[in-house]
Amino acid sequence: MKEIISIISLPVLIGLLLFFVPEKFRTIKGIIALLVSIITGYLTIVIYSSGNQLHQLNELSNGSTLFVFGFDFLHDAGRYMAFNCDNLSKLIILFISLFTILILLYSLVYIKDKRVRNYYPYFLITLGCAYGAVVSDNLLLFLLFWGILGITLYKLIQGADEESSATAKKTLILIGASDSIMIIGIAIIWKITGSLSMGGISLPTTNALSVVSFLALLTGSFTKAGAFPFHTWVPDYAKSAPASSSAYLPASLDKLLGIYFLARITTRMFILNEWLTLLLLSAGVISIITAVMMALVQHNYKRLLGFHAVSQVGYMILGFGLGSIIGVAAGLFHMINNTLYKSGLFLSAGCVEYRTGKEDIDDLGGLSKSMPFTFFASLIFAMSISGIPPFNGFASKWMIYQGIIDFGSGTGIANKLWVVWLGLAVLGSALTLASFIKLVGGIFLGRRRSEFEKVREVPVMMWIPLILLALLCIFFGVFSTNFIVPKLFMPVSGAFLFKGFWNSSFVSLLVLISIVLGLILYLAFNLKKFRTEDSFIGGEKIQDQTSYSTPEFYKTIGEFRFFSWIYKKAEERWFDIYDQSKQFVLWLSHQLSEAHTGVLPAYIIWVFAGLIVMLLIMI
Repeated sequence: MKEIISIISLPVLIGLLLFFVPEKFRTIKGIIALLVSIITGYLTIVIYSSGNQLHQLNELSNGSTLFVFGFDFLHDAGRYMAFNCDNLSKLIILFISLFTILILLYSLVYIKDKRVRNYYPYFLITLGCAYGAVVSDNLLLFLLFWGILGITLYKLIQGADEESSATAKKTLILIGASDSIMIIGIAIIWKITGSLSMGGISLPTTNALSVVSFLALLTGSFTKAGAFPFHTWVPDYAKSAPASSSAYLPASLDKLLGIYFLARITTRMFILNEWLTLLLLSAGVISIITAVMMALVQHNYKRLLGFHAVSQVGYMILGFGLGSIIGVAAGLFHMINNTLYKSGLFLSAGCVEYRTGKEDIDDLGGLSKSMPFTFFASLIFAMSISGIPPFNGFASKWMIYQGIIDFGSGTGIANKLWVVWLGLAVLGSALTLASFIKLVGGIFLGRRRSEFEKVREVPVMMWIPLILLALLCIFFGVFSTNFIVPKLFMPVSGAFLFKGFWNSSFVSLLVLISIVLGLILYLAFNLKKFRTEDSFIGGEKIQDQTSYSTPEFYKTIGEFRFFSWIYKKAEERWFDIYDQSKQFVLWLSHQLSEAHTGVLPAYIIWVFAGLIVMLLIMI
């Protein structure tokens, strides 16, 4: 219990104290934040290695009382301070610690050039509240930590210009609105069960009230994780926020928390009917396809990564929507895998931005020799997210595919559509590979521009987190079936057997053998000796001065008749729930202002109409 209180209170208290340290000591503040994250990381390992725990804060009072206006604060308030560290909570806090340490190490160098005021205090408060949300058993306590995270998400955007300020406001409003909807869901749960304990609730969705409650909580989960249709803040945040903030929040922390809560409500708090299962699976494949299609036509590489952060959530939703043991394990596995390679991709993008100052793929190229560590890590991350064996993204996607095939043996409506779910999931993976060929090729391959001749690799504290994350992507892929899934995820989901003859270690060995044989053939036949010639155009040798922008190859997608209409409407924000809601509020406000005519009889009519409505409601 003391470790649980410590991992929450220590980062929050130190974060509050750091507000009083002047910004000119930013590096010292960063070092303090890193030390705090290491200490809490050690405590999470202690918690992870211990047994499951369920505690209330009033257990620490030892019978003591503290009366405030007749209210026993220690006992009565302590009932709501309930903490539960089961296998799911312990898994999440362990990886929160890992990503926090790596991103803080990266930030010590990167954030020097990013004028985010009080970056480290908000970072630590975010860490403490994230721990609090994950270990909270009481829904009101969970909502408290969850809501604070929306504020820190807003503050970790630098707000240096009008665009980033608008993005911060959009993020705060969307997250805040979803939190308000969650309050409705929690109130309904209290009315139905009389309990606010997440561990003690198991509601069948057989009536309208429980369905509304589930949908309200699902809205909060989808918004935090960045799933369709509440995803629109993620690409904007990725573009406007510092890369370290994007790597920490939309790429890792919000994914962990949003999917953690999705796991809670779909596997424990509610028993889903077949229509809600159909809804989840539909939302999953829609998130996959729509986001990856938007990523294909992006030129800003940070915004491209933002859309892929949305797309990958779809695979997690598919896993939990299946409801089977392998589906839940696959959803959790893909959640961790996505956090590994997506955080790495955002940090890699930050390295490119740090050295070049460019955010558009069209303005880059040929950086592989100048930034070898960043290129190597980015290549691993790109292959991982694209589902190429033997990397971790393939392992979790393969488990999702297996779960979908098993799901097809059922008799429900959603079960009969298993081919649709499988086909769209595989298509999404293929389109992901296509978009990352554009990203890696456009930034690191091709001809290097003369303005980047003096570009060098980023400082060591920036590329070390990249290499560690890339090695974890390899490790989690190679040892997924024999070690990672049985040790980390089966304790949460339950034990199951892998289908077929696929074994991650054996497949990795075959891949390694094929690479070695390819190198032997390459060296044996002297394939490295080949002739190159310059192009001959009108008697001029201009190959060194010409190049073709990689994103231009993808223009055809946006020019298809149907796709061109979709992309045009997307640019006009037709599918942005925030923008459409804003337009509706402005229209409604205009209509109400029109009613203020200044004529007294009109106001009297409005007063009486309001009284009649109130009487009807009271009756």
